[in-house]
Amino acid sequence: MTGLNLPRPDWMTEELDLVADSARRFFDNECVPHYEAWEKQGAVDREVWSKAGAQGLLCAEVPEAYGGAGGSFAHDAVIAREMGLSGVDGFGLMLHNAIVAPYILHYGSEEQKRRWLPRLATGELIGAVAMTEPAAGSDLQGVKTQARRSGNHYVINGQKTFITNGQIANLIVVVTKTDPERGAKGTSLFVVEADEVDGFRRGRNLDKIGLKANDTSELFFDEVRVTADCLLGGEEGQGFVQLMQQLPQERLLIAIQAVSRIERAISVTLDYVKERKAFGKSILEFQNTQFALAEAKTEATIAKVFVDHCIGRHLEGALDAPTASMAKYWVTDLQCKIIDNCLQLHGGYGYMNEYPIARMFRDARVERIYGGTNEIMKMLISRSL
Repeated sequence: MTGLNLPRPDWMTEELDLVADSARRFFDNECVPHYEAWEKQGAVDREVWSKAGAQGLLCAEVPEAYGGAGGSFAHDAVIAREMGLSGVDGFGLMLHNAIVAPYILHYGSEEQKRRWLPRLATGELIGAVAMTEPAAGSDLQGVKTQARRSGNHYVINGQKTFITNGQIANLIVVVTKTDPERGAKGTSLFVVEADEVDGFRRGRNLDKIGLKANDTSELFFDEVRVTADCLLGGEEGQGFVQLMQQLPQERLLIAIQAVSRIERAISVTLDYVKERKAFGKSILEFQNTQFALAEAKTEATIAKVFVDHCIGRHLEGALDAPTASMAKYWVTDLQCKIIDNCLQLHGGYGYMNEYPIARMFRDARVERIYGGTNEIMKMLISRSL
């Protein structure tokens, strides 16, 4: 698509080629034609989740015994890439697949896995993770939401914000404090089925700069009672460890999304500069354009090689937190730089929302913030020096 001419990574297989083809057709046929409408309404249509489930694109990492596709993170990596190449950036499918479902798969009891994973795989349940609070973003130890034991139940009180899939999610992994005096060791995760409890309410669908097709919300928990078997893993105080173990995959996922958007930005820019003319010749014939795109291609190649390497390490169980942080911060920074330069090559048209590069410019910016800000990523990397 972008002429990077890279060899296939070692982890790529013929089966994954088929997954990529299936995902590409799904996004092109079921999502792209509706994407502008989703941007205007501030959310993806609920029915497309069921269609994605029927296509086998939900819970790709979940074993078949629990209703999933029985794949690995490699399956989600190729799905994420195809989503980015198609421009369907506001569909919260990858959060559902590669962040929410793994919490239940890795830490849930057998009963919890059988209770929730099959319905996540069909799209009956749509997942979200409620971490961020008005006063606690990257500092998860600062979470104030509490879960108080009450007989065979827990009572949850607190407020969350910036929650992806917040308006439509009906299964929410909630970060709480079960023992506020113990700091990180008093953190626990609860799985809340939003349609089944009292006291849960959704706030605004937040008005963001970009990713407008993705609903991002405030969530409120006012004396929300859940049964004790909604405590993920069945033991209090494990939440912070669970979060830290899963964050490298989340950060790698963000890097994958950023690389795919870089590839798309270069592709649409090449199409534009070949057709657009100035002073009697195409924009591509100017040396400045050639140099700018040569630099973009070089940096995109380096980024993709590094991210493919990180995917391979992760599949081997060897991706450490500092390396995942490197991928997340460097590739998202690079993404913003390359997209900005590509927008410049579009001239005034690049500032018009009808051109894909304009939406990419808006959508890319948040990736330097969510999943842990890039400043936090540098702090984590510095601890490995």
